Amino acid sequence: MGMTRRELIFLSSMWPILQLGGCLNGKRLNLDPVYLLVAGSLLTSIEMGMKNEIEIPLRVEAHGSVAIVQLVKDGLKNPDIVSVSDPVLFESVIKPKWYVEFATNQMVIAYNENTDGGKLIADGGEEKWYEPILRNDIKIGRTDPNLDPLGYRTLFLLELAEMYYKEVNLKKEVLSKSWVFPEIELMSYFEIGGIDAAIVYKNMAVERGYDYVELPIEINLSSLEKVNDWYSKVRYKLKSGEIVRGDVIKYSSTILTRELNVAVIDVFGEHINGNYLQKFGFGIPRTYPKVIGDSPDGIGRVLVR
Repeated sequence: MGMTRRELIFLSSMWPILQLGGCLNGKRLNLDPVYLLVAGSLLTSIEMGMKNEIEIPLRVEAHGSVAIVQLVKDGLKNPDIVSVSDPVLFESVIKPKWYVEFATNQMVIAYNENTDGGKLIADGGEEKWYEPILRNDIKIGRTDPNLDPLGYRTLFLLELAEMYYKEVNLKKEVLSKSWVFPEIELMSYFEIGGIDAAIVYKNMAVERGYDYVELPIEINLSSLEKVNDWYSKVRYKLKSGEIVRGDVIKYSSTILTRELNVAVIDVFGEHINGNYLQKFGFGIPRTYPKVIGDSPDGIGRVLVR
């Protein structure tokens, strides 16, 4: 005997719940993975943290954020969710109607305690970490400023350090001894002892258990109070011609798929609210998650931390 119209309407309304619950007639459903395209510094936290807190299958791909927005703009990538480490790239390149700021970070100097150069940087500490780099043959890793914000934030850090420590040519000297790596490969090369230190986000050191030197707020790009009168003094011109100015490190995410289904919304909610973020070294201000623009219906329910 066929279903009544009322029964069909009820089953239709329950279908998204049955999908997410993963169970129909006692069997787990096969859902299509939700596709996340994310900044390289988010990759480990999602793979090792977020995936353990959600049952919906995920497909996660990581690149430098500058590269990410260009891939999306050129139509070479079509993710459900895209997350970058600088909202300026949203505003200037792919220009979504809305996005959510959901985490912060800070710059640190990760050092290898098993190399002579790493030990010297550790001994220098917060106020003199740069001195052994200037005076010794120390190899320090960084990323490409034309591929990811970590790269141009490294340049910001060094310019601010010149002013803060009153050390002429600090930036030039450190860069002359630096090696450039893709963001997702930098820490792996550091791990095998190929370099003595790396200029990275705090979470990149925390999630791998590496030692690092904390830096003064005047140069670590973590203080809102330092933006207007200090961080904003530095800037970098991307190959696109866009001028990026010094600011607090912010991670932002949006949903790009036109099919705004329950699975995508729930993954987005876990991504921007998940406890995994703090466990992996990210900062979560009390005002986050913070919506910029007009978010669509259905997003509001996942914006409460």
